[in-house]
Amino acid sequence: MEVNQQFLTARRIRISLFFFFYGFIFASWASRIPNIQQQLNLSETELGAVLLAMPVGSFITLPFSGYLTSKIGSRKVVIGASTIYSFIFLGIGFSQTVWQLTTCLFLFGSAGNMMNIAINTQALELEKLYSKTIISSFHGMWSVAGLAAASLGTYFIGRSFAVSSHFLLIAAIALTSFLLCSSYLLKETLKKQDRRPFFTKPDKAFWGLGIIAFCSMICQGAMFDWSGVYFKKVVMAKPAFIGIGYTAFMISMAVIRFVTDWLTESIGFKKIIVWCGIFTTVGLLATVFFPYLLPATIGLLLVGMGVSPGVPLVFSAASKSKILPPPVAIAAVSSIGMIGLLIGPPIIGFIAGATSLKTSFLILSFFGAAIIVTALNLKKQE
Repeated sequence: MEVNQQFLTARRIRISLFFFFYGFIFASWASRIPNIQQQLNLSETELGAVLLAMPVGSFITLPFSGYLTSKIGSRKVVIGASTIYSFIFLGIGFSQTVWQLTTCLFLFGSAGNMMNIAINTQALELEKLYSKTIISSFHGMWSVAGLAAASLGTYFIGRSFAVSSHFLLIAAIALTSFLLCSSYLLKETLKKQDRRPFFTKPDKAFWGLGIIAFCSMICQGAMFDWSGVYFKKVVMAKPAFIGIGYTAFMISMAVIRFVTDWLTESIGFKKIIVWCGIFTTVGLLATVFFPYLLPATIGLLLVGMGVSPGVPLVFSAASKSKILPPPVAIAAVSSIGMIGLLIGPPIIGFIAGATSLKTSFLILSFFGAAIIVTALNLKKQE
């Protein structure tokens, strides 16, 4: 079937907007974690325990995210998950007790995981129509959203803007965008004759990709949730500069993701992943051993450069599987990677409570080294 350029462009813009506001919501939550921690008088250990609700919620949906997307189509899942995600985000902003926050984070993790699998499936379906790699540009939009949300969050923190008002504004804009763009989502041709297992266990071929995703995303998740706290308590940044490290992290993520497709063609998958590990490790070590505003900010800039290419490249490689359909293949690798993204923050909290935040960030640097080792031993899987 021949598809004209206007059709492709219209779909690409709308799917990009889904990625953008999905990222904007998540990063808006991350930018206000220090304020929420202060409002509820939570210690690092208590905050880590509360943050654990997100991975639990995500784990509940992991076994059937790919199955459901493959069964009813990513379009329906994206529409449902994005709507729920917006309302739950609003609930986080209005949480007055630890239990309210924990419940909202549980549901936030569940809806976010469903959204992640379904919207990436949409992007990869469109990539097939383009007949060239475009997946990283969508993840770039997610990162741009994170940068914008971090900057807005920093501004609101400096102005002492209420978390509830902040989240109400973002939820209203995001939900309106989701609803307006939903009619442009692609409709896949579902094969009824294919029976998919409800529980999808990652195939052996996916483990190398999964480990890379896990290590990248555990560092990424830690930066999302703890960089602001680190700059506040370790770097001792002034209130107006608490979010600067996170902003630097998101800038580098956005820039690198927009050139990842081109870099893949130029130097290859393996070399890119090795450099990912190098930048992640060096950046985290710089942040730990030089906990001052400028070097710590440069450190998080390097971490952003390191973790940004891994996820889109791993998802793209997994989607080329000849064994599983794209939604199930993505879910299989994401099952490993998302564990890293979502258990990273609570683990950081537990380690910080037992030792210090600096020790937590030092331990993270070992995951950067693991990316290098895994990439060097990775057999060609595409």
